[in-house]
Amino acid sequence: MIGRKTLEKYILWTGLPVLFVLLTGCPSPPELHWAEEFEGTELSGDTWNYELGDGCPEICGWGNNEAQVYTRQNHRLEDGKLIITARKEDGGYTSTRITTKDKVEFRYGRVEARAKLPSGTGVWPAIWMLGSNIGEVGWPRCGEIDILEYVGKDPGMVYTSLHTPDSHGNTINTRKTPVADIEEGFHLFAMEWEPEAIRFFVDGVLVYTFSPEEQNPEGWPFDQPFYLLVNLAVGGNFGGPQIDDSIFPQEFVIDYIRIFKCPEGQFREGGCY
Repeated sequence: MIGRKTLEKYILWTGLPVLFVLLTGCPSPPELHWAEEFEGTELSGDTWNYELGDGCPEICGWGNNEAQVYTRQNHRLEDGKLIITARKEDGGYTSTRITTKDKVEFRYGRVEARAKLPSGTGVWPAIWMLGSNIGEVGWPRCGEIDILEYVGKDPGMVYTSLHTPDSHGNTINTRKTPVADIEEGFHLFAMEWEPEAIRFFVDGVLVYTFSPEEQNPEGWPFDQPFYLLVNLAVGGNFGGPQIDDSIFPQEFVIDYIRIFKCPEGQFREGGCY
């Protein structure tokens, strides 16, 4: 008998159960490649890196004039969830930013993250990805995939974006999607990535597809491994500049992050062929 949690891991990205696939002959679901269920009492050093401080001197304000300082103390694991807390303290703001660089990297597949967002003017939670060659070519030549961005100053909206060299890092490949009650409870954010297209979903609904006609390194740096980043920023060019100090502390809660892949790389929209 298949257990509840095992079955949950094999739900199709369309939101349909595996049983539907078996009965209708639709494309088979992908295989679970990697999962972070945030069990235990602390993050595994085999999976996660901490990025600390304010980004200086290399990338002060982490490139966006963000107000927070990242620490190791602004998160906890509780009831199988990662809880990142942004605080106003000592005249500034603190939060957490973690990555899987050099530890969990992959090319093509589907990423799912179930999360509950913070709210209020000034918060900027994100689940995103960077090309693993960032150390050699820099940003934006490495490419960036923003699976989820939310800014408290723009309630009810979810942003999904990509950054490429030909956009000079500017956010032109993007979609802003209204989602009812996005600040309430948990929501499922997902990204499908195949050799010719990247698609974004919120709660099983397709919200944005990026598939340029010409795929070259300038407009499609997405043919290489990427790694994951999770953070809760405060203020900045996108999240600010105004910050409502009365809202803190605020929590960004991540239930899980899962990566699915298809056998032999046979990944297509709707499943594996």
